[in-house]
This record gives sequence, C-alpha cells and structure tokens, in this order.
Amino acid sequence: MTDHATELANGAAELGIALSDTQSRQLLEYLALLHKWNKAYNLTAVRDPDEMVSRHLLDSLSILPFVDGQHWLDVGSGGGMPGIILTIMRPDIRFMLLDSNGKKTRFLTQVKLELGLENLKVTQGRVEAFQTDTAFDGIVSRAFSSLADFTQMTRHLSHAETRWLAMKGQYPEEELAALPVDFEVDRSSRLTVPGCQGHRHLLILRRLVQAVNG
Repeated sequence: MTDHATELANGAAELGIALSDTQSRQLLEYLALLHKWNKAYNLTAVRDPDEMVSRHLLDSLSILPFVDGQHWLDVGSGGGMPGIILTIMRPDIRFMLLDSNGKKTRFLTQVKLELGLENLKVTQGRVEAFQTDTAFDGIVSRAFSSLADFTQMTRHLSHAETRWLAMKGQYPEEELAALPVDFEVDRSSRLTVPGCQGHRHLLILRRLVQAVNG
C-alpha cells in the first residue's frame, strides 16, 4: 500500500515546497474526500488514490510559485484542481471556485466545510454569465477549454494587471495561434511533476489593455 503522506511530502520537496503539518493534513483529507465522492459523483477520471497524489495534488502544487495577488478565480474547477490545493497552500489569498455542475460544486462546498477553508468561496454557474464587483488578480484553469475560450469567457472578470494561468499538457501551438489579438503569452514554463509521465506546461497570459483602449 502506498504511503500517501510520504509520497506527498517527498514530491512537494522535489518541487521546492515545504508543507506544514496542517497543509499536509488538509491535502490528504481532501484526497480522501475526492476518492470517496468520486465513486458516486464522477469528479475525476483518475480512480486510484495512489495516482491522485501525483496527478492531482503534486500537479496542482507545481504552479504554486506563480500564484500571487489577493483574489483568484479557478474556472471549471470540477473536483477542485488546482483551486482547493492552492486555497490550502495560500490562506492569505481569497479563492473562488466556479463550476456549472451542481454535483461538483456540492462536493467543493463539502470540502470547504470539512477542511475549514475560510478563504474559499464556491459558486455554481457558467463563467460567461458570472458577474463580480471585484475583478480577479489571477484566473486559473486546468483542462477547462481552449486558450481562446478561456480568455474570451473570462475577460470581463479581469483588470489591467490580471494574469491568466493555463495548465496544459503538450505545448499548445495551435491554441496559441487562435488567441484573441489583445492577449499574449507573458511567460511559459515546462513543469516537471514528480510521478507524472508526459509533458506538462503552464502558460501565463496577459491582456494588452492598450490594444483595446487605444
């Protein structure tokens, strides 16, 4: 039987991330809830909890160094990747997890309650119809949609300094070619996730406000 606590601690250390006892406990509690609810709610295609440590927890932790600001949105959060993991790791940042699927938002709400995540808000709805009084400093997605759809559907939730973080597998050349003209790649990073096979990339996008406003 795999020792998930050891795998998580070793994987986080490889990523250069130190986990507190509280963070480690919350991440493993989240993993247990995800495995339990997945049987009925189909939250993730990954069924084996031994795979969930690397493919969900460590994969989400790999983008932690790129997260700053005070107010973040995880679009199409599904089972809570990367939003729940980031919420646990950055209690100083407010996170909103948005998904149109009621079963998934019920699960996320249960995670919030059981883990006591006071900096988390869960909302059910379609992102293109969602409105907020406060624009987000960062907007993140993991396998949510194409880059063009991701940016177009969330541009109304941004301000001039907002950054979009898109987690991808292979470097998405075709998707980048279809980006709206007022978006560009601020930077890209190839991610090495302990225990994960295949390529992982993070693209950080920004909006060229001057191109729109003249």
